[in-house]
Amino acid sequence: MRNRIKEMTQIESARSAVLGGSSYWDFSKIRVGVKELEDAVFQLSSLKKTNPQLADKDTILRAIDQNDLKTMREVSDFFYRISGIYERLVRHMAFLYRYDWYVTPFVYDKSIKQEKILDGFYNSLSTLDNFNMKKNLGEIALKIMRQGVYYGYKIPYKNTISLQELPPNYCRTRFYQGNTPAVEFNMKYFDDAFKTPDQREKFLKLFPAEFKKGYNLYKNGKLPPEAPGDSNGWYLLEVGKVARFTANGEEYPFFISTIPLLIDLDEAQGIDKKKTLQRLLKIIIQKMPMDKNGDMIFDPDEAQQLHNNAVTMLKRAIGVDVLTTYADIEVADMDASNSSTQQDDLQRVERQVYNEAGVSQLLFNTDKNVASDKAILNDEATLYNMLLQFEVFANEIIEQYNKGLKKYEYKVQFLTTTTYNYKDLSKLYKEQMQVGYSKMLSQIAMGQSQSSILATAYFENDVLDLVNVFIPPLMSSTMNADILNRVKGTDASTGNGQGATAAEEGKAGRKELDDDKKSDKTLANREAMN
Repeated sequence: MRNRIKEMTQIESARSAVLGGSSYWDFSKIRVGVKELEDAVFQLSSLKKTNPQLADKDTILRAIDQNDLKTMREVSDFFYRISGIYERLVRHMAFLYRYDWYVTPFVYDKSIKQEKILDGFYNSLSTLDNFNMKKNLGEIALKIMRQGVYYGYKIPYKNTISLQELPPNYCRTRFYQGNTPAVEFNMKYFDDAFKTPDQREKFLKLFPAEFKKGYNLYKNGKLPPEAPGDSNGWYLLEVGKVARFTANGEEYPFFISTIPLLIDLDEAQGIDKKKTLQRLLKIIIQKMPMDKNGDMIFDPDEAQQLHNNAVTMLKRAIGVDVLTTYADIEVADMDASNSSTQQDDLQRVERQVYNEAGVSQLLFNTDKNVASDKAILNDEATLYNMLLQFEVFANEIIEQYNKGLKKYEYKVQFLTTTTYNYKDLSKLYKEQMQVGYSKMLSQIAMGQSQSSILATAYFENDVLDLVNVFIPPLMSSTMNADILNRVKGTDASTGNGQGATAAEEGKAGRKELDDDKKSDKTLANREAMN
């Protein structure tokens, strides 16, 4: 028996030498051909390898619990750059609304001359157009979704204003004057952002004058902490000069609660990847024959040579390894028995991310004909308050044209047009126009500005005289005396003539719906018919 143990030890020593010495026996590695595969439970998250601090779940949960806004914003910016899911959630909400707006003059005294009303109206349109309302509000909404809040200092120009963005980590709002937030700015920003006096002096000139005044007070020690636990350097900016926007009334990133689940998803994807690699593994097991007395037929040198031969033959094979032992010869497949269950587990983790975000996954990965309409309505309702804040801001921009006016004023209103509903709203406004409502809203809903609509109408009708060149088919909504006098052979009592009805053209019945409005069953039936 002692000899038997000695022989077994010799074989294992020989095998160890063949496979590279004792240092080879690292059980955290699995060999794939001549390569090695890391153990599936070791550093699964690729996010942690990229940034161990910002991708740490405990750090993020602690920041949320302690309302650490700076850390939450850093985490949000990191995941916006590195996570496709997070980026699409943020951009979906930021650009959901199209920010279509229009100006309406409210006339309280009809004795006011029309020219005077029109002057203020066109000035209001010009001011808002020069601000690039849609572009700027979309970019502001993106900042709100990523960082939770947007602070911008209003800088007036001749016929518009601009917003100079302020770093949110150095701004705070503790009080309101009426409905206007009182914004404080921490002058330590200039010391933290610009290390040399020359840099600070250079960039201070780019800020409005009151920032330099506040910085001088800070350097002279005249901005001490105002409450226990507070820091020094906070300076109250002129009320009404700073615009502040949020989505939910709070200043933390909108989707910060989804990030811990994104980390779980990354780890689950890492596990799935490791399992996929492991399913490719196959092990060739060689049996060293024994005689009837249980003694080895081959000596250790011969067993070593047999093992070397098998390794040499298969060393370039992908996913195949060799094991020399005293067991029967067989091929062991490392593939899992139920891969569909594992795939469902991964999808379940991904669904949890969207559930936490409160956004339908069908909006981004549509596996049916149309996404959930109610999910989109919920998103619209969630952001409606932000849209109202933009409306208030737009009215502040044209406030200069309302000062001292008591007989008339101008107001800006935003349409509730979104990426998903603007076509339907445009059709609805068109139907309302046919019974006497606004003629502009339908085009505004399609993305045109009020000023461009008026300019186009003037150019086409008065300059090009297209109204007398292109004559529309006569219908109840287009008939007028001038057209009737120009068109011959038209029955004015019935509206027939050039305007043939759909029934006369053999097109009676309900108009066929677009494919995106058809049900899955209808599409399946149509495909079966073809």
